[in-house]
Amino acid sequence: MSGTFRAEQLTPREIVAELDKYIVGQDAAKRAVAVAIRSRFRRSQVPPPLQDEIIPKNILMIGPTGVGKTEVARRIARLIQAPFVKVEATKFTEVGYVGRDVDSIVRELTEIAVRSVKNELMLELSSKLEDEAVWRIVDIMQPRPKAPPRPRISPDLTDASALASEQQARKEQEEQLERVRKRLFDRVKSGAMDEEMVKVMVPESQPKFMQVFSSQGLEELGMNLQEMFSELGDMHKKERTVPISEARRLFVQEELDRHIDHERVVHEAIERAEQAGIVFVDEIDKIAGTKAATVGPDVSREGVQRDLLPLVEGTTVITKYGPVRTNHILFIAAGAFNVSKPSELIPEFQGRFPLRVEFTSLSATDFERILTEPENSLTRQYTELLACDGAKVKFTRSGVKEMAILAEKANNLLENIGARRLYTIMEKVLEEVAFEAPLDAVTQVTVDKKFVDKQVGDILADREVAEYIL
Repeated sequence: MSGTFRAEQLTPREIVAELDKYIVGQDAAKRAVAVAIRSRFRRSQVPPPLQDEIIPKNILMIGPTGVGKTEVARRIARLIQAPFVKVEATKFTEVGYVGRDVDSIVRELTEIAVRSVKNELMLELSSKLEDEAVWRIVDIMQPRPKAPPRPRISPDLTDASALASEQQARKEQEEQLERVRKRLFDRVKSGAMDEEMVKVMVPESQPKFMQVFSSQGLEELGMNLQEMFSELGDMHKKERTVPISEARRLFVQEELDRHIDHERVVHEAIERAEQAGIVFVDEIDKIAGTKAATVGPDVSREGVQRDLLPLVEGTTVITKYGPVRTNHILFIAAGAFNVSKPSELIPEFQGRFPLRVEFTSLSATDFERILTEPENSLTRQYTELLACDGAKVKFTRSGVKEMAILAEKANNLLENIGARRLYTIMEKVLEEVAFEAPLDAVTQVTVDKKFVDKQVGDILADREVAEYIL
């Protein structure tokens, strides 16, 4: 396992090319994010005394809902394999009031980083430890006999001859047992015996009242109690009868827990969170507003901005894994700003987001590209889903174009929800096909202009009906 991130392998041009596979348009936003990500690698190459002085260029994304703001941030984090957390600014309140504390953002980011590093180690070790887990199952199903007590040696030649014969017989039995165990090992490892049941000793489950703490938002208390009861569970085990497939999974997990260096995991996870972490703060426009808009202390607007400011500027947050510095975490804030304006954020907060990119509204041409171009396009998703039930759906060019036009028309007629309108259109177009499936035989369904008009066209003719259906 290495602390190297993919950011150093990708140029800004290559990052944009990768994003183009999943997100249509919004070139300015892609370029800005690509440069910000590449700057992290550039910072790591400068002399050490200067590295701490170079702060990340945080980004403020401005644009209507459904145009790809969240998707750009999520895809970039997945592309460079960086810890990523998405939060809504409206979930937080000023310290001292009921609501989430902004420090929980960093705790959550660190938790994600720890899980990511641990998963990488598990992937690296699981293949090596798989054999050990299978041998543990073999030991349960076909244990080796306990060694018999060593016989007293006698000078009598008759006794010596009998002893030699006994030892030879015992050796042959052991060799036969090993052959049986090896065949059993091969069958268990191949999965041929996955459904057979076996008795295993497993740690006792955690008490049910643990769920109460997690539901009350006491993250740190809940985590510490989980660890405590996990340790107690290791000391108190009970016998369970489970399928061999489940036993193998349990044993692999136990072997992993024994072999993983948790200090190493925590150290690398904190380093990743601090040097490569990305925090996406959505709905930032909802906490913007003038002082005149409220009466008394505004704990859900300026108060949240004031609490977020130290995180963005750079501070140290105490987590269950140790202190985490936020100086070089990349913050991406996003909002529609259709009611408020970025200038209504407090000046200190504005200054910490020097890069501003504007997302444009999507047109029918964009919708048409979204339906067909990305690797995970909606047409491909629905084609594969309905194929499972025997419906062979074929989207024609005229059908795709008509759905794009209807999506744009619905956004203009009703609320503009961007590309999310396509989900509504697609569901309505394929509603009858999805309801009739599964089909007795493979059936061809051609989605052309006529088919789309029949399913959706009449709905948009009546605005009052469209407001409820689309």
